[in-house]
Amino acid sequence: MLSQALIDAFNCAIGVLELKSDSPLRREIEALYDSRSAFQIAVFGSFNYGKSTLLNAILGERALPIDLIPTTGAAIRVCYGETLQTRIQLTDGREVVEAGTEVLKQFAILDDDRRMREDVSSVEVFCPHPLLQSGVELIDLPGTNDREAQDELVRAQLLKADLVIQVLDGRKLMTLGEREQLRDWLLDRGITTVVFVVNFLNLLELEDQKQVYQRLRFVAESFRAELPAGVSNLYRVDALPALRSRLKGDQAAAQSSGLPMFETALYSIASHDQSKKKQPTKAQRLIDQIKQALQTKIDEIETQIATETTVAKQRFQIQRKAKALIEKGFAASVLEFHTWLEIDNLLATYQFQAAIALQSQSFRAWETGEFKRSAIDYQQAIVKWVHQACEMFDRDRPHQLLITFPNLAIENPNPSIEQTGLPDEVPIAVATGLGWVFGGLIGAAVFGGASYVLDKALDQLSSSSEKSNSEIHQELAKEYLIHFSRLNLAALAEYQKVAERTFTIDPLQSQTHQNYQLQLLRATLERFDERNIREL
Repeated sequence: MLSQALIDAFNCAIGVLELKSDSPLRREIEALYDSRSAFQIAVFGSFNYGKSTLLNAILGERALPIDLIPTTGAAIRVCYGETLQTRIQLTDGREVVEAGTEVLKQFAILDDDRRMREDVSSVEVFCPHPLLQSGVELIDLPGTNDREAQDELVRAQLLKADLVIQVLDGRKLMTLGEREQLRDWLLDRGITTVVFVVNFLNLLELEDQKQVYQRLRFVAESFRAELPAGVSNLYRVDALPALRSRLKGDQAAAQSSGLPMFETALYSIASHDQSKKKQPTKAQRLIDQIKQALQTKIDEIETQIATETTVAKQRFQIQRKAKALIEKGFAASVLEFHTWLEIDNLLATYQFQAAIALQSQSFRAWETGEFKRSAIDYQQAIVKWVHQACEMFDRDRPHQLLITFPNLAIENPNPSIEQTGLPDEVPIAVATGLGWVFGGLIGAAVFGGASYVLDKALDQLSSSSEKSNSEIHQELAKEYLIHFSRLNLAALAEYQKVAERTFTIDPLQSQTHQNYQLQLLRATLERFDERNIREL
């Protein structure tokens, strides 16, 4: 039996290797868990090769279903019992127990579509036979090479067996399917103790029988790993004549069928108690497979970490260079826009143009012309660097840099001083929100919700009639540009703070999950080294 420590190590390996329930390696591991104290002998072969007939001949009665049509649709475990009895365990928890084996025809045969019943969990037959009483269990397996489901069942059961008997048809010896089974189902899975039984040799000529034996001897030599000395692993048994002779009690006929010699070998092998040796052999093979799978995964993760670290370092260096260029370009663009927004520059460049536009009532066309295009060009030059930083450093774009243009609405201005000749009737600027309205006798300017009274202009207008329309428009253009400068310098300063946060580079980070996974794999691999395995 496997130790609990070794079972725990196997379970740990299943977890860290993330083996799915249908993984062949996981199935083989779990098959070891089901090992029994009895010496299990599994009988397998293709359909119609006489497996059930051979077992019936050994038992001396028709205990198992046999027919010309392949019928065995379950793994039937035959073990010792005082009387012939059958126990069927169903998947819903129910149990069917009946005397004899007639119930097998209901639960242990293939349905009309040649499929196994899905509601059957296990099938057991209890039989009063000396071989079984000595601690041997016989497993009658479904025929292979018919359906994938049957093949999977057989493959799983073979791993649990302490001895495998492969039944061959002497008339079509070593077919391609049988050669593949020898390699894929047995040798490659660590099953190296097999007894070959050739059926139907009685149907061949004597010379053909000799040739069959010669061909099989070479194959059989590769499957003697755990057999006791002096015991062959190649036998001729004419299954149906052997069963008939046993049922009739004809010992001479039974002897000529080859059955007694084969039975003697089974007793010798069973008494040798191979279960204690076979199980560690299977376990060691699985341990080797697990160690190889663990090391392969360790190598894959180490390679992945190394590759990702190299890429991350290269990206980090590229980002550092990009950061320096972006910050330099951004600072230059911000400086250019800031310089353009300074009031002295705006007044020197645009006051006269704005005043002319106000006087000619074309202020809106002037504002949306070169003046606005220049502001937007500066804005886009700044935003371009921010968007490049967001793309390079994987950042979300901040809110847009908004340029505010105070809205000027002109409403039927009064005649000019020159036109009316009245010194106390002058154009007055009245603003609501961001809008300016010309018309009225009280002057005020409201910018961004804050009222600003043109005190100086109003005082001069109140005390003197000599100020011309041109001078008044110059003053109003100046106030517009001052307000434009103040609003957008504040917006630029705020945007600069927000935008600079996008210029940060994430530090190099270790692959935390991968490193943790690597630690688990290494720790699990260490559990399977030779020194620790001896302790398990």
